[in-house]
Amino acid sequence: MTALDDESREGLEATATGEVQYELTLFVSGASTLAARAIANARRLCELHCKGRYRLLVVDIHEDPSSLMTSNLLATPTLIKTSPAPERRVVGDLSRGARVVEALDLPAVPEVIESTVRSA
Repeated sequence: MTALDDESREGLEATATGEVQYELTLFVSGASTLAARAIANARRLCELHCKGRYRLLVVDIHEDPSSLMTSNLLATPTLIKTSPAPERRVVGDLSRGARVVEALDLPAVPEVIESTVRSA
């Protein structure tokens, strides 16, 4: 299964404005609870930190097994940020938002980061 958010399509149009565009791919394994949580968390993080400036592609490795080899995946769920460079990867359900944002080098939203840290 591959899917592109409606918000992500809108983000593709913003490239002419000169803003940084984020290209992310989330690899999941089937329709598990873990996969659903990772998808929801990835969408939430993208909306909070890259609203209108991202493209999130969700790939189910059960439906596209060749993606395992082409992406050099070791585990799922894995979120890969390919653009802007450098490529960065995070494995897990993405529930630790502040750490995911830092690992992927996404733009920080200070009040969001602080509330995530306090609740952890």
